[in-house]
Amino acid sequence: MIKFWSYKREYQKYKKNILSNLRKAINNGSIFFGDELIKFEKNFIKKHKSKYGIAVGSGTDAILLSLKSIGIGPGDEVITASNTAIPTISAIINSGAKPILVDTGDDYLIDINKIEREINSKTKAIIPVHLYGQACNMDKILEIAKRRKIKIIEDCAQAQGAKYKHKYAGTFGELGCFSFYPTKILGAYGDGGFILTNNYNLFKKIKRLRFYGIETESNTIYKNKYYSYENGFNSRIDELQISILNFKLNKVDSFIKKRQILAKIYLDELSSTNLRLPYENPENEHVYHLFTIYHSKRNFIVKQLLKKGIETRVIYPYPIHKMQAYDKLILNKKRLQNSENLSKGIFSLPLYPELTIKEVKFVCKILRKIIKEI
Repeated sequence: MIKFWSYKREYQKYKKNILSNLRKAINNGSIFFGDELIKFEKNFIKKHKSKYGIAVGSGTDAILLSLKSIGIGPGDEVITASNTAIPTISAIINSGAKPILVDTGDDYLIDINKIEREINSKTKAIIPVHLYGQACNMDKILEIAKRRKIKIIEDCAQAQGAKYKHKYAGTFGELGCFSFYPTKILGAYGDGGFILTNNYNLFKKIKRLRFYGIETESNTIYKNKYYSYENGFNSRIDELQISILNFKLNKVDSFIKKRQILAKIYLDELSSTNLRLPYENPENEHVYHLFTIYHSKRNFIVKQLLKKGIETRVIYPYPIHKMQAYDKLILNKKRLQNSENLSKGIFSLPLYPELTIKEVKFVCKILRKIIKEI
């Protein structure tokens, strides 16, 4: 069986390093906010050429805390993509705001030409989602946001290391949010997230918000005392997960390189088929968190691949506005037609650093055969 994803191969490959880091973290004597966290935050910030950064409990928390830090609440609206993951939307709703969905383009990213028509006096932020490993056109989004006086919070959960015009995703807007969920390019063996910002005041506020509103940064008389300045959250990432991330952060560039190599094989081997393959927008560096393709006979193809021992995933089978949890959102659903159409035919092939070239070529061979028989 060629698994769609599994941590086991990675763990076997780096078992000694991971266990060594875990032992070190345990022996350091801190469960939260210890040396491992300080080291990781410093290195993650440095790698992305950002000024400040805060590790938090999850990618979802990263978005929620970012929204709260800029004052988003009831009565506000936040624009985002219609084909994003549920956490993007749940974070907006849990902040008290209303999500406004914009249709997707053929590159699976938010259609930048349809953003401005959704802006009104209630619009306070845009969350561009850098989906599947590719960054959105940030020049256009930045221009709209600046002209309309709207904040930008980037959702980089699937775009660790992705670049737009040689600049890292997550460093364009006021805040950039990352996820360290195990399946991600830089993944822990549990939950975790990160927020990048160049704004010191936002950095200070989020650092309080992640720990019940307790001040740990300033020189006030209440620093590090059990005293809350504002209602906050419990969004900590423990030293064990951070110790794993500290090791993997040094490997992440090689992880991305391997993903790009495997993606290139998929692109070459499947170019003669009638599959709609992913493409890299000009001035982008795609990191291929997922290799997502489209075919109108998706369901048949997926079943046939599974019979041959090849797992796939549909990410995402339902646009947000088609889910029961969000069907009461007042939206112009006719404006979300492309998201609906794509969701009926997209599926993702196995792609992770421990996958072999031989396995990728086998997947392509079987897939070509299935398509010829349709």
